[in-house]
Amino acid sequence: MDTSTIAIIILLASFVLMLVFRFPVALSLAGSTVITMIYLNIPLEVVGQRMIQGVNSFALLTIPFFILAGQLMNEGGLAIRLINLAMLVVGRVRGGLAMVNVLACLLFGNISGSAAADVSSIGSVMIPMMKKKGYSKEFATGLTTAAAIQGVVVPPSHNLILFSLASGGVSIASLFMAGVVPGILICITLMIASRFMAIRQGFTQTQVIDRKDVPKVIKDGIISIMPVVIILGGIFSGWFTASESGAIAVLYAIIVTFFVFKEIPFSRMWGILIKTFRTVSMVLFLIAASNALSYVLAFLQIPSLVTNALLNISDNPIIILLIINILLLILGCGMDMAPLILIMTPILLPVVTSLGMDPVHFGIILMLNLGIGLLTPPVGTVLFIGCALSDIPIMKGAKAMAPFGLILVAALMVLTYVPDISLWLPHLLGK
Repeated sequence: MDTSTIAIIILLASFVLMLVFRFPVALSLAGSTVITMIYLNIPLEVVGQRMIQGVNSFALLTIPFFILAGQLMNEGGLAIRLINLAMLVVGRVRGGLAMVNVLACLLFGNISGSAAADVSSIGSVMIPMMKKKGYSKEFATGLTTAAAIQGVVVPPSHNLILFSLASGGVSIASLFMAGVVPGILICITLMIASRFMAIRQGFTQTQVIDRKDVPKVIKDGIISIMPVVIILGGIFSGWFTASESGAIAVLYAIIVTFFVFKEIPFSRMWGILIKTFRTVSMVLFLIAASNALSYVLAFLQIPSLVTNALLNISDNPIIILLIINILLLILGCGMDMAPLILIMTPILLPVVTSLGMDPVHFGIILMLNLGIGLLTPPVGTVLFIGCALSDIPIMKGAKAMAPFGLILVAALMVLTYVPDISLWLPHLLGK
């Protein structure tokens, strides 16, 4: 075997071995990179240079701003207000509580940008509420976990920002716009399916907001969804960049959390900042380590090798995209979303662009693929959180989630082969 082949084997084997021994993913990325560079006689100073270069980006400011805004609104009682707003819209329909769950997950996903935060916040309220109204906790858990995946597609998804960085600069604004229509269509599809399944299984209880409470619900709901208006409206109109919109969203979240809703004292701000710093530090370490790995991948020409291998299987774009989807769904079962975005984007993006696919379109497909991975064991972070909230075994939760997971897979296939769903809004707005 030649030097490059041996280096590729060392890179893959060392990475997998460190994961098996439960090294953190970021350390596994950095460690396998260092080992491979030693074999290739590349100066180790390059590792540090590439890691520093990976986090030396103005666009990275967007991530801590959006994470902090989401943490503030989460702690400040946003979830229950969005749930009440969703109830006002569809709560009185038969099986409407299931539809409320899906709509509330979409609304909260527009604030938090995180599926894990979505299922934690909405699930902690909706699962007990649905159980009290006669729904089985398995059904409530399966629906909530599947609906939370909307948070990885709709703006301001942190993962879309990671994809922008990993892809070498795909427009964050275009990615945010591309997620709007798919997110709405996924929400509508899950709402229809959940209502049908709820009625079929006899879960027909409704939840009606008292007429005297309607004005307050509308007012609180409008206040709660204003960060979405600030973020999307500002970016779409060109008034400010994604980073600037994140900073304004943080300021708005501080005012609403501590001076409007007043559900927590300002003394909690320090704890919220610590949570944010911990999350951001993990994300930045991942980005730094993956940037060093990307250097080795490019040095060994792995993206070109993968492109040629897939094109040798078939020159039919339909077949290649199907293979990529299957590959990503399988990988999503064994690894968390953020590292997979950072690892797979530089490998697969050249493949899809060689087929004529728009990188923005691929970004949405990648998000939904890996989002579905958050629902599947053995990793399945979102599924684990949902099952912990409802105190049911993982396999029961997975079985209950399966019908909704299949709907998400069907949505993935449609989004893959109908690019206009993702690209219509960016093209309309000239992004």
